[in-house]
Order: sequence, then C-alpha cells, then structure tokens
Amino acid sequence: MAEHPFPRRLRHLLEYAVVRVLLALFASMPLDRASALGARIGRLIGPRLGISARARANLGRAMAELGPAEIERVVIGMWDNLGRVIAEYPHLGGFDLYGGDGRVEVVGIEHIDRLRDDGIGAIFFSGHIGNWELASLGGTQRGMPLVHVYRVANNPHVERLIQRMRAPIGGSHHPKGGRGARALLAALGRGEHLGLLIDQKLNEGIAVPFFGRDAMTAPALAELALRFRVPIVPARVERLDGARFRLTVMAPLELPDSGDRDADVLAIMTRVNALLESWIRDRPEQWLWLHRRWPKDG
Repeated sequence: MAEHPFPRRLRHLLEYAVVRVLLALFASMPLDRASALGARIGRLIGPRLGISARARANLGRAMAELGPAEIERVVIGMWDNLGRVIAEYPHLGGFDLYGGDGRVEVVGIEHIDRLRDDGIGAIFFSGHIGNWELASLGGTQRGMPLVHVYRVANNPHVERLIQRMRAPIGGSHHPKGGRGARALLAALGRGEHLGLLIDQKLNEGIAVPFFGRDAMTAPALAELALRFRVPIVPARVERLDGARFRLTVMAPLELPDSGDRDADVLAIMTRVNALLESWIRDRPEQWLWLHRRWPKDG
C-alpha cells in the first residue's frame, strides 16, 4: 500500500531538519574535527541500522575469504568513511587539490592536463569509494569541470540541500534518466568531459563479472565512448588518514574495435568492473557496500 502523502511529507521535513542541523554543526568546525566527528557518529549508529545487514551479506558473498570478525571490521570502517564523507560536504569549497597543502595528493596530473587541452571530450569514471566527490573537484580545479548524472534523493528537501553542498564541485549535475542521457550526449558533442560513478546496479543493464559473479551493470560508459571515440579515464580516490586523500588519475583505457559493438561494450565494462574490484579489495572499508549490487541468489 502506498504511503499517504501527509506522513511522507512530515517524514521528509523531519529528515531534512536532522540533516540540516548536522551539516550546520559540521560546517561550524574545522575540517579535521568535522571529519572525525562524522566518523564517530557513523561508527556508533551505522552498524546498528537494519541496512547494515545488506552490507554484511554483500561482503560475505563478494569476499568469502573474510570471517565474521573481518566482515564486521569492514562494515564499521564503511560507516566511519561514510560519516566522514557527509561531514566533509560543507568543507568541499575549502579543498585545494593543487595548492600544495598536502591534504590531497594528486597522481597523474599530466593525464588531466592532456585531456583538458586535446580538443575532444573524455569520460572519467570512479565509484563510491573514499570521498568520491574529490575526483570531480580535481577536474574543476584544473580547469576541466565535468558533466555528471546522479540519482535524485527521495527527499526533495534533502535533494536541494545536497545540490547546494555540491556547488564547489562545479560542472553540471543532471538526474538519471532521459534528461541525464540527453545531457551526456550533448556534452560529448560539444567536446566536454563527463564524470560518472558506475558502481551501482542497473536492472536494464548488462551482466558483467564483478567479484566473481555477474552484476547488472550500466553500459552507458562504454556505449558513449565507442560512439564518440573518446577516452575512458579511471579516477581513484583513496582516504589515506582522516581527511587526507590520494586522487590517482590513470592513463585512458584502450578502446576495442572488433566490429562487434556488443562485444566491445562487454569488453570495456569487464575491464572497468575489474579495476573497480581491485580498488575495493585494496581498501574494502572505503566502498559503499550498501548497494543492491548482485542478485540475492547469485
């Protein structure tokens, strides 16, 4: 039975009030203190929430070598990282990736500069790892703002708040769906650059191996790259310690050209998922294990 509109509106207002108070608190603190407080709140509350059962189940299936104690350690670490990400949103405008303060180490600046100046578009991809917003901020602060698509928050008040928090990232953000797809096509047609987070399930996608099991994966990254013959660029964000990070921008992936478009799309997305998996295995506590990424019986 559908929820009645009035209780839903009331719940949205209450959620918004809590989120706004928390973000105001984080904004009132220096970045390191805010990040640390976000981590403490995440560790205290997150593992006790019902949704953490999904994270534990995902970990048990994807990384079967982990025992119960190791799984719990990763789940607690995941909530630590997520709490920090939320607390860092009000401070995004204060990050200076190329200013030399050492908070963010950037590896592969030469790839950013070359792609910015070569006169054609490119597609940067990452996942919900570390503080994933820093990948896009790295493009903006190097004179290459990115065009994004994203999943709109269920709560419209929180959605508007999130978009205000994202303002320092620059570029443009478009909701997933037809509008977002048209925005991506138009951007590549103008020689602009895209930033995509490609680690979420898409029921209408294609089956691609991920942690040894097929996962329904959005093929848009590969389809757009093949259509416009633009580079696909991996961008990895790692949290090193507290609110200190490494952003690694890698050399573009080689695009296949077998003459079989479907086979080429699958080959690209298999390579992309393998890269994501390697990043996650390296720092599993920094990935958002809460997604419905695989079939329950997979």
